Amino acid sequence: MTRNQGRHRFSRRTKLTAGVTGLALTIGLAVAISTTGDQGTAQADGADISLFVDITKQQRNVKAPQPRRGASTGTFTVDCGRNENGHFNPDNFIAQPGVRNGAEHLHDYVGNVSTDADSTDESLLEADTTCKNGDKSAYFWPVVRIDRENEDEEPGEPAGAEVECPDVQRKLRNVPRQAKAEVDRNLQGLKDQIAEANTKLKAAANVDDPNFVNNTVLRPLRDKRTATIDRIVQAVDRVAERPRGLKRLAPCTVKDGDANDAQVAEAAQEAEADAPEKGDGKSASDENELPGNEGEIQRPEVVDITFRGSPVGKVEPMPQFLRILYGDAKVSTNGPKNARNSWTCTGFEDKVLINKYPICPEGSKVKRIHDFNSCWDGKNTDSANHRDHIVAPNQDGKCPKGFKAVPQLRISLTYNIPRDVQVAGQYAVDAFPQEEHNPFSDHDDFANVMSEEIMNRLVQCVNSGRRCKE
Repeated sequence: MTRNQGRHRFSRRTKLTAGVTGLALTIGLAVAISTTGDQGTAQADGADISLFVDITKQQRNVKAPQPRRGASTGTFTVDCGRNENGHFNPDNFIAQPGVRNGAEHLHDYVGNVSTDADSTDESLLEADTTCKNGDKSAYFWPVVRIDRENEDEEPGEPAGAEVECPDVQRKLRNVPRQAKAEVDRNLQGLKDQIAEANTKLKAAANVDDPNFVNNTVLRPLRDKRTATIDRIVQAVDRVAERPRGLKRLAPCTVKDGDANDAQVAEAAQEAEADAPEKGDGKSASDENELPGNEGEIQRPEVVDITFRGSPVGKVEPMPQFLRILYGDAKVSTNGPKNARNSWTCTGFEDKVLINKYPICPEGSKVKRIHDFNSCWDGKNTDSANHRDHIVAPNQDGKCPKGFKAVPQLRISLTYNIPRDVQVAGQYAVDAFPQEEHNPFSDHDDFANVMSEEIMNRLVQCVNSGRRCKE
């Protein structure tokens, strides 16, 4: 029996939620339940142990094309940090614009600080950035987590059900003096509402019935919180800039420490999970956990964002607002055509890239390498499937007829994951539920919001063969 048999897709931290985030999430939750398989061997929270392999036993498969005369051999590296500001959300404005929790897994962001489901060219252009050179591009990829929760887990006393709500006060910064008294009154009202809901929950006879909990406790609480948050927003709006995103904090959850499998499954089908807010980046707090994607978020030790040239000639500037996808987040549905081998270990980058989770030798670290497509059709910044407008060069580095070479983006992410965790198969990338943390579903997203000045510097650097860092 493998390590995963007997573990369940939803851990004991699973929550019952009464938030409404749209049809897409409802379908996603239903898929999560329908793919759990036979109840006797429920699928695990983490990836199957068979998906972890010793990198030293893998055959060499990396073959870079040799540069020809006139090749653009320079590089341009942008320092955008490692998401120190804790910018997380499960949105994807490229693939699913306007859909909260459209990805059903958490993304790590650097660059543009405003990126979420509602991002537009205009909003991205107006926002700030974490990139030191002022690059406002959006760079985002699914987080990697370590999940040791079920290790040697023994049944204990039921923890009991308890209402948990997002902290509205933590999201309010620099409340104007003129609005502070009214805001404070309403913040206290939110606390009172939670206390009242917990009292109602503890007195309920049917606390194990998800329908009862949702209809009697969570939905009424959400409605009250929505009205109170509206009053907070209006109070601030009268004297200063209107706070954004607070209404997303209205839905609360019930942490049920004694839920059995059937109850958890029913709860997931009936309840709709609210999109998590941006956490502190140090650990995966409950607000950053989604069904099937739980554990301690691993901030990359190194985030390397480098643009490279073409081995067969010069590159042209990317158009502003160009969107590019790397890999395929739904490889189990779409097949391997767009999926890519992304995983390796430090010291093996030029030798081996695999579609499994690597177990690295002592002194080596887990690494993801994402090489984006770099042959642009010369006209479109996006396409219906988000792929046809920019494709990959062939094995020799040439672009297909009608396409022109633009700088190739490579994002490399290095993680300091303990070797015992690697060997035990206790780390995994966030993924859609149906992917079951398949490492071959690893992916990455990029939207170019560089100014013309920065892009011109990039192209000049790459075409002249220099190594530039900004």
